[in-house]
Amino acid sequence: QVQLVESGGGLVQAGGSLRLSCAASGRTFSSYVMGWFRQAPGKEREFVAAITWSGNTANYVDSVKGRFTISRDNAKNTVYLQMNSLKPEHTAVYYCAAGLNLGAVVGGSNLYWGQGTQVTVSS
Repeated sequence: QVQLVESGGGLVQAGGSLRLSCAASGRTFSSYVMGWFRQAPGKEREFVAAITWSGNTANYVDSVKGRFTISRDNAKNTVYLQMNSLKPEHTAVYYCAAGLNLGAVVGGSNLYWGQGTQVTVSS
C-alpha cells in the first residue's frame, strides 16, 4: 500500500505559477513510477505527467509540454509538479498517482491515488 497526500493547490491568476507536491508513505516510494492527473469540471480525469523511479524519464500530455515539469525527490518521498504560465483552462482537481510501471501510470490503471488538490486559475 502507498498513501499519497497532495498539497500546493490554490487560486492563482493567469500567467502565474504553482508547485504541487505529493508526499508518499507506505511501501518503498522509489519503487514506483509517479504521475499527476487532473479532472476539470464536467470532464473525465486525464493524464498530465509521469516520472520513472530514477527520475531520468518523464512523460507529459502534449498540452503541458514546456509549461509543466514533473520531478521527484526519493529521499523525501515526494513528487512535484511545477506549473508555469497557467491558464484558466488548467483549472482542475489535480491528483497524484503511483504505479508499478510507466505504461500503467500513463494509462491510469491499477494505481494508488491521492485525494486531489484544487487548482483554480483566474483570468
